[in-house]
Amino acid sequence: MSATQGTTRENEPDRAARAPRRHRIAVLALPGVPPFELGIPSRVFGSVEDAEGRPLYEVTVCTADGAPVLSDAGFFVQPAAGPEALAAADTVILPPTHAMPELGEGGPLPPEVTAAIAGIRPGTRLVSICSGSYVLAAAGLLDGRPATTHWNLAPEFRRAYPKVKVDEEVLFVDDGDVLTSAGVAAGVDLCLHMIRRDHGAAAANRAARMCVVPPWRDGGQAQYIDRPVPEPTVASTTATRAWALEHLGEPLTLARLAEHARMSLRSFTRRFRDEVGMTPVQWLTAQRLELAKQLLETTDLSIDLVSHRAGFGSANSLRAHMRTAFGVSPAAYRRTFSPNDLVGNTS
Repeated sequence: MSATQGTTRENEPDRAARAPRRHRIAVLALPGVPPFELGIPSRVFGSVEDAEGRPLYEVTVCTADGAPVLSDAGFFVQPAAGPEALAAADTVILPPTHAMPELGEGGPLPPEVTAAIAGIRPGTRLVSICSGSYVLAAAGLLDGRPATTHWNLAPEFRRAYPKVKVDEEVLFVDDGDVLTSAGVAAGVDLCLHMIRRDHGAAAANRAARMCVVPPWRDGGQAQYIDRPVPEPTVASTTATRAWALEHLGEPLTLARLAEHARMSLRSFTRRFRDEVGMTPVQWLTAQRLELAKQLLETTDLSIDLVSHRAGFGSANSLRAHMRTAFGVSPAAYRRTFSPNDLVGNTS
């Protein structure tokens, strides 16, 4: 045995002792679960590793009683655990169910599901994908909270659960310890957002690359609602959005954006909202905040320089926008999400 091999073996227990505990995620599969939505958490969170290649999440698929459930695709899902996984989890994720139509009328959950959810520890992060929000709402866990669901179900959801503050315009809602996502693929967006929140943009971007999906999608559900298809001659804002992303550090007025798109202000604003689901100013602010977060996480630039490169003009403006959007200052965000060797620069 070489000296190098001996040293490696001696260090293995030390590395194991230093390894962070994996964040435990329990995914509750209910009868009628769609396989795509059920598989999202395992696929996305399973792509996240630390610098030494160790998984940062442990994902377990469970059922309310530990028995297999029939998916809406006609095959059975064999769970790895029963309700005990919910009690041990740090995060519980609820995919949709297409076998409980009574929830669409505000009806009760089956007793075994109610009992399983009651066993979740206080403080556990609760997440729904698509119409999994019905399960959270039926359990009373969304009362008085902002939430979203598939845009096509929003009117029914409002009637069934009037205490929930439904916003069908967004891809997901992060209300701290309770998060909800819109239809189907928006579950991927929400999982990436949670990785970004837990471990920073770089980790989320790596997971997105492994899953071959965009790390961040512009706009909200409004862009997916059925509308008349515009005539081929109607101009699009796509090229202008791509151009704006390359010039975020410059003054980008609405007039300048419209000029680049070769449209009138009125036409540009209307077309932009139709395509993206938000106003140009809202979209521009969101993109600048994303750039600022990436710079705070991955560089040692001063807060002043970050604010200028992201297009906010001043550190005070960046602070105000970050406090409004995320509830933290740029310096606090950097301390939380950037590597230790960058934390010292908080000026």
